[in-house]
Amino acid sequence: MQGRRRFLGAVGSLAATGALSGCGSVVGQALTGADGPSSLLNFWHPFTGGDGEQLVRMQSTYRRRHPATDLKSTTMVWGAPYYTKLTLATLGHRPPQVAIAHISRLPTLAASGLLRPVSRSEMDEHGLNAGHFEPAALRRARHEGEVYALPLDTHPFVLYYRTDVAEKAGLLDGEGRLTDVDGPEKFLDALRAAKEATGVWGGSVATVKDPAMCWRLWWTLYRQLGADLVRDGGRTVVMDVGAAEEALAYIRRLTAERLVPPNADGNGGAITLLTAGKAGFLMDGEWQLLAVQGALKGKFDMRTFPRIFHDAPYACAADSHAFVLPKAPSAEAQRTGRALDFVRAMLDASYDWTKGGHIPAWRPTARSAAYRRLEPQAHYADAADGAAYDPAAWYAGADSNLYRRFGDVVASVLGGHTRPGPGAARMRAAVTELARTEAPV
Repeated sequence: MQGRRRFLGAVGSLAATGALSGCGSVVGQALTGADGPSSLLNFWHPFTGGDGEQLVRMQSTYRRRHPATDLKSTTMVWGAPYYTKLTLATLGHRPPQVAIAHISRLPTLAASGLLRPVSRSEMDEHGLNAGHFEPAALRRARHEGEVYALPLDTHPFVLYYRTDVAEKAGLLDGEGRLTDVDGPEKFLDALRAAKEATGVWGGSVATVKDPAMCWRLWWTLYRQLGADLVRDGGRTVVMDVGAAEEALAYIRRLTAERLVPPNADGNGGAITLLTAGKAGFLMDGEWQLLAVQGALKGKFDMRTFPRIFHDAPYACAADSHAFVLPKAPSAEAQRTGRALDFVRAMLDASYDWTKGGHIPAWRPTARSAAYRRLEPQAHYADAADGAAYDPAAWYAGADSNLYRRFGDVVASVLGGHTRPGPGAARMRAAVTELARTEAPV
């Protein structure tokens, strides 16, 4: 609470000096601008590239069907700056009526009083019945028993593979799909076979300049071992150092056995190895689908990330984009009904959203015949059931301190600079330090 008061004080000081009032600043406009007419609906999101293109189509459909609403859609830079702007706008009493947030960021946003919860009656009134959402995503959309987010998708860590390489390596079944690669040795055997087929590498994963991807690889394996990291909103560390070391030891085998390069750049380098035929597999997020599809056309497929360990129910690192209602100073400014109608329309149009790779959280879309026919998206749709969301802590979630601290350790282990045991100890020290640090908001 003291951190939040300090933050509010800082916002007040900035406003008093005019630092946030410039008409060319989105933040300045949000903090000092008028609410606008009741027909206006402001929507903030961080979507660019392929995601941005899909969203434009969805919004065009909405505008055509809802001419009485003046939808103003604003694209922000993804990452921590986006959440800073959203926080400033909300604390300054000029938030958008609807915004996109990563569900991994929800605990902090909700606990800080920045969001308006959506009641069950409001959900039902606008056709947003709880039973229409994927259960895992909706569970994570709750904070202290109330729904604070309406999930749009699940975006998990998955496995891409070149079908030509897999065929050459003898890894395809009679239907042209990848054979069983679950289990620690089966997956390594598949990588060995792919390496023999490519003559270079078996697989690729971003090992440098991408701490988030390194985190996802480790978190997937750690959760498959059934281990937890923190409790009590991130204040209590319950990390299983043995499981952390076991996950790191397996990760180290990928590079120590020369199956995966230790220096694949996260800025496209890992993907290029797959598309150039220098690797048969790619471990990455499903959001790379359009990039891979554009390069390989029909010469690739996807599946859920392998179940390496069987110590717990299947798990794979995942997050969700979700619609949230930033808290406005009045019901008139909040425009809840118009906002929820917009959310419902976006969810109804979410088949377009799946074309970028994301798994729909809206069950009417996920269970539709059109989505079930969509390839390769339908081949990894089950990953939503095993979504392993980030720990509920202020220092966790998309583009967080936890990603950077843990991702750096994983990269060091992959590069052979840190052994798994000391790496696990570094992780324990890092999360302990973060847990003892007061939340900034």
